[in-house]
Amino acid sequence: MIPPPWQGRHEWIARGSRPGQLVARARLRGQRAALAHVPGLFTVLTGAERALGADGWPAGFVPLAGRCRPLWADPARLAAGQLTLLGHTRTLHPAGPEGAPDTDWAQPDAAARWHDHLHGWEWAWALTTDGYRDLFGGLYLSWRAACVPAPRAVTVPAARAAAWSASVASVRAWSLCALHRPLAAGTTADGPLALDLARHRAFLRVHLEVDVAGRHLVRNLKALVGLAVAAGDGPDADRWAQALRRAAHRQVGPDGGHAERAPAAHCQVLADLIDVTGLLAAAGRPVPPDLTDAVTRMRGWLAAVRSPDGTVSPLDDGFPVAEPMVALLLADPAEAIPAARGSDGPVPVDTPVRGPVPATTGPAAGRTRSLARSAPASAALVLAAASPLATPPGVTPTSAARAPDAAEPTLRVLADSGLAVATAGVLWVLADFGPPSTAHPPAHASALAFLLWHAGRPLLVDTGTSTDVPGPVRGRERGTAAHSTIVVDGADSVEARGPLRAGRAARARLLEAGFDGAGVLLAGEHAGFHHLRGRPAHRRDLRLWPDRVEIIDTVEPTRPSPRRAGAHVIDVLFQFAPGLGLTAEPRLDRSGAGSVARFVRADGTIVTLRALCEPADAEGADAWAGPAAAAWQIVTAERATGWRRTVPAATARFRVRARLPLRVRTVLTVVPGASQPG
Repeated sequence: MIPPPWQGRHEWIARGSRPGQLVARARLRGQRAALAHVPGLFTVLTGAERALGADGWPAGFVPLAGRCRPLWADPARLAAGQLTLLGHTRTLHPAGPEGAPDTDWAQPDAAARWHDHLHGWEWAWALTTDGYRDLFGGLYLSWRAACVPAPRAVTVPAARAAAWSASVASVRAWSLCALHRPLAAGTTADGPLALDLARHRAFLRVHLEVDVAGRHLVRNLKALVGLAVAAGDGPDADRWAQALRRAAHRQVGPDGGHAERAPAAHCQVLADLIDVTGLLAAAGRPVPPDLTDAVTRMRGWLAAVRSPDGTVSPLDDGFPVAEPMVALLLADPAEAIPAARGSDGPVPVDTPVRGPVPATTGPAAGRTRSLARSAPASAALVLAAASPLATPPGVTPTSAARAPDAAEPTLRVLADSGLAVATAGVLWVLADFGPPSTAHPPAHASALAFLLWHAGRPLLVDTGTSTDVPGPVRGRERGTAAHSTIVVDGADSVEARGPLRAGRAARARLLEAGFDGAGVLLAGEHAGFHHLRGRPAHRRDLRLWPDRVEIIDTVEPTRPSPRRAGAHVIDVLFQFAPGLGLTAEPRLDRSGAGSVARFVRADGTIVTLRALCEPADAEGADAWAGPAAAAWQIVTAERATGWRRTVPAATARFRVRARLPLRVRTVLTVVPGASQPG
């Protein structure tokens, strides 16, 4: 389908940005271009500031980066000229402190993300250990000569350009404020660093990233709060703290989720807010109550979506978050969002939903609550137990829905984020049944995808993000086919516009959530395939039981197709975690309308997938001739384990070629191995 003429390369600007963002984007682009071509403007912009110093920084306050050792470089290797960031090691300078002035800050072959971490200076916390203080001075003065424009200074253009993006400058300003006392005070780097902090303050005041907002703006404001506190400028610190409060109010939803709806980005923003509230309290400045409340809600959200092994799932634009950092983010006592449990009686709702809600007492008790399109955004919902639902036709139930001593199923619904977390027995599901990100950059094309864990270990995972560099890898990791959901005619449910932006979005929504006897029911739909012939709509019903997951995918046209229109190709995808291997070739059922595939884990756990096809409406059942083709295909795909790091894993794809409407029922069962509990 050819998009209308107005759907150009920058359509996302007009569709997803406020007028103020458009003006700010034009202004910031102009400023960056001017500073790149006329270095003297940097001196004009920042030279009027007097040396700032950092005497106002509370002596006992150490931000999260200073308490999380996995973020640090290895000081011994750094002294030898080697720096490891994002799992990749590069040579900075000859061995020894005397080699620091020869440091290569341009690193021409490094990726942009590696440059961001290099010029952010969080790695320098490693130098606070005994014996490495002198190395900091040599490294900093070398960096300053290469990256800070000044009269008669010979800077390195490539290094200067990488160092002075507003986001990177914000991280660096905060780091240097905290590192000034332990590393620079009383050394040859003391005066130059104090002057540069003042320059950062002037630079960031006119480079706030209000055009992209999101976590970028949070980092800008965090840096300005830190710079003001370090300068002993209380009124300015309060001013920027109030600006941060307003940004947090816009970005943190009632359920505690960040607007970018990616757990890794959520951790980053939560860390920034924890740092700022801690700094203000340590400096004796008033802490806006809204910031404290946002931190509490964000902690509850993180506790809810954290994987059973304590890691953060790499949903959407995700990246690994060090487990010690996750522990620090959740360290302070905070009540996590309580989970509803399956029971015969009603379970209260944390925050009432306006509009008609089924009764939870009397004859109507236990009816599934529905989150309709008209329902307003609400905090995390705890849902009442639902009445039993029939086992789907064609699927043979297991001998027992739940062992007598099995734990009751639980359910958390993060309605504003569109996420649901459910458990049944030893199975754990994180389902993405909500809209894409409301901030920039937008989320991946992951509508109605889900993750599955068994006994604390991953079975189905998200492909993750190994790069944001334009190219086939970035496009593949953002695409619908990289998630455990369905693809129609090879199309993505979210239209990618470059490596970070998007045009047409899926507009997914959660329809139902509740209990189904011993299990949990989730239902959602999206219109991400409306640009295709017949405007197909996708609905997914997911039922989680203690020993299996049942998925019903319904694809229906919302517009009549030509009488002789061809069939559609539907792919139902399951992205397995690394370590699961195929042990038996897929085989067709006798009906020819289904197929079975089996996988085994190293501990002997067997995962079986069975899929069946049928018409989606009863009226067309008699005339339905079945799919033209239906079979499992097992392919090898890459899973991201870090920046530019991937490992191969199996992807099971049930491919159906049929006319719409179509329903595909898939049952995933898990039989534990001999060494596996339960």
